[in-house]
Amino acid sequence: MRAVFMRQEVEDQSELEQKGLLDDCPGRRYDLIVIGAGPAGLFCAINCRQNARNDDHRRDNRRILILEKKGSPGRKLLLSGSGQCNITHEGEIRNFLNHYGEHGRFLRPAIMGFTNQDLIYYFKAKGLEMASEPSGKIFPQTRRSKDVLDILIEDCKKADIEIQCRKDVRTVNRIEDGFALLGDGFSYRSSILVIATGGCSYPATGSSGDGYRFARSLGHRVTEIGPALTPVIIKDYPFHDLAGISFENIKISLNNLKKTREGQGDILLTHEGLSGPAILDLSRYIQPEDTLKLSFVPKEKRAALEGWILELSGKEGSRTVKSLLSSIPCSVPLPYRLIGRIIEICGIDPDLGLSQLRRRERMHLVDILVGLPLTVSRPDGFEAAMVTRGGVDWREVNPKTMQSRLVKGLYLAGEVLDVDGDTGGYNLQSCFSTAMLAARSIRKSWDGKMN
Repeated sequence: MRAVFMRQEVEDQSELEQKGLLDDCPGRRYDLIVIGAGPAGLFCAINCRQNARNDDHRRDNRRILILEKKGSPGRKLLLSGSGQCNITHEGEIRNFLNHYGEHGRFLRPAIMGFTNQDLIYYFKAKGLEMASEPSGKIFPQTRRSKDVLDILIEDCKKADIEIQCRKDVRTVNRIEDGFALLGDGFSYRSSILVIATGGCSYPATGSSGDGYRFARSLGHRVTEIGPALTPVIIKDYPFHDLAGISFENIKISLNNLKKTREGQGDILLTHEGLSGPAILDLSRYIQPEDTLKLSFVPKEKRAALEGWILELSGKEGSRTVKSLLSSIPCSVPLPYRLIGRIIEICGIDPDLGLSQLRRRERMHLVDILVGLPLTVSRPDGFEAAMVTRGGVDWREVNPKTMQSRLVKGLYLAGEVLDVDGDTGGYNLQSCFSTAMLAARSIRKSWDGKMN
């Protein structure tokens, strides 16, 4: 069979579309249709083809189709890691499960079945070496997302998988022998369907939440969705003019009506609020009116900080408050411009001598250094979010196969599921791992039918 990479239908199909004759026809039939040509959709289709036979002498002639609504595959993948593709993370694979919020246990069979080392080896075998950063993030050695996408597309060609772009699926229906998919001017049927449409983040790339609509129409529950791995906008933000200042490994706490959560990592001040890995990882839980507290001094060192200020006030009473803060034993160094702003927040005269500092002012200063409270206006929107929190309820999906527990022959992979990871390559790893698990399950079902 000739390798096929199609952005449009073949000529006779196009003629039918122009005449509107496909709307009422039974539809072209495929053995497998994947909706979404992102990393999860491409990788699932590729691995459904590999070894999808009961012996090495029988060719797999099953028809596999990937439908993509945008003009080309993998648009969001091209943006990942600022175009450099932070594809996974180094370290023991069992530790990955701690980086997917409260639903990490759902991913255990997928992550353990196709690990970070498996993913690295897959691309290495195709000629693309990987390199790790001191932070543990792993990138292609070329630092180009396009190189990852090119390999996936080339593998689709070699596997005789059709990729049809500019195919916006409007409805998905369950029929007796599989699924019927309808769009403007096209109609397809398939025995097996994989929804790999992504979430709602970066909607310009095509991730506009279609997969949630398809899953609902087939009877699935979709949990509340929202932006994740996103900066946070702060109400009455006091650091507008300090954008660009960053802190390494600072502690942060999130207080809301449900519980208090702790985080730690790098934080960046923006024009409207906070960003950086510590904020991004916590953002899945952040809601408007929540309180974030930044700890320039760890809470456990509060008493020591109070004692140090009192001792210094006795020895160097004429020393100014501003001078004090420039040498204070913080867990992170305080930039000079930030020192002035903290003093303003405390309502203290920066030129006030330590001996003139009243107890109430001293305690307020300590409170701010131990936990500067900032009220959340809102997490930034889907346009800025790297991933989506929420999605198709993981409890309605078999974690050992990625097949729906409700609809036979329906599989889900990638970001469309209600599982999101921390920054650092964990989300792409889960896309590839869930895609591989779904592919293995589909191949197994095909092999069973062939026996």
